[in-house]
Amino acid sequence: MTGIPVFPAAQQAQIIRAHQRDLYHVALLREQAENTARSWLGARTLTRWDKELDLVVKLLYYGLTTGRATQTLGEEYTDVWQQTSTIPPSRLTRAALVLFPSLPAYILTRFVNMNYVSTRSPTLATLLKGLPTALETLTEINLAVFYIRGVYYDVSKRILGVRHISSLPHNPHTRPPSYSLLGVLIAVRLLYRLITFVKSQSSTSALEDRKGKRAAQDATNRETYLDDRPVSEMLEIIDPESEPAKPAEEDERTMLDIGSLPAAVRASRTCTLCLEERTDTVSTECGHLYCWSCIVGWGREKAECPLCRQSLNLTRLLPIYNL
Repeated sequence: MTGIPVFPAAQQAQIIRAHQRDLYHVALLREQAENTARSWLGARTLTRWDKELDLVVKLLYYGLTTGRATQTLGEEYTDVWQQTSTIPPSRLTRAALVLFPSLPAYILTRFVNMNYVSTRSPTLATLLKGLPTALETLTEINLAVFYIRGVYYDVSKRILGVRHISSLPHNPHTRPPSYSLLGVLIAVRLLYRLITFVKSQSSTSALEDRKGKRAAQDATNRETYLDDRPVSEMLEIIDPESEPAKPAEEDERTMLDIGSLPAAVRASRTCTLCLEERTDTVSTECGHLYCWSCIVGWGREKAECPLCRQSLNLTRLLPIYNL
């Protein structure tokens, strides 16, 4: 009677290569999905739903591999398998492996209204604002431990107890590469960041409070208006680019009769961000014209003009009514 075969634990190099290969395939799948969505729905719709597209791509990739108890393309490339107390992991564990890395971050960024939370519970708002930094630090700590110990590359796998085994026998005459030095370097960097953070908090907390009060008072005294509307009120919109796109004929913030303009003139009124006819036209300090929702969405990600890369200040946008 033959015994049950025993597979060796996967080596660090195999796990790292598998993870890198999965990232490559997810990025490739996302790029193809973006090209398809852009050709079918347009650039503005794609910009509005980019987070949902990224979530769907990740859930599809890992749901059709890990969720079905099969290898991902990266794991297949390096001949490793996921293992818990059972092989393959249970359905609940596989579902957690698919959902945990992507779904909580998506819900936090898309559905949590930070302005509303701040007014209701300042303490909770502070915790939510610091959550991404805490998760990033936790990921780096887990990565340092992985480089030293050689197991649990992802935080979710460490929590769920999911290891990797290899279908390739180890060669007793070769020594696998060691990544312990990388783990030590990451740990030293984290320790340095912790010491720097503690020192900065202990020495400048009172000064920061005074500066914050003074800045808030100055901002109130120097409120900027666009057409009798405070700019701060306009910037409080959580996601202006998520508003449904409206036809240029329904633009109430222009003196032009859009319907009577020649086709050539209307073609020249294209917004370079959404590639559609401009609505609620505004000009940047460098003189380039965009839709209001498009340039605000862009400016919150990058404080520079998309065309000339000049510094962009959302409080100094100028509404244009005759172009």
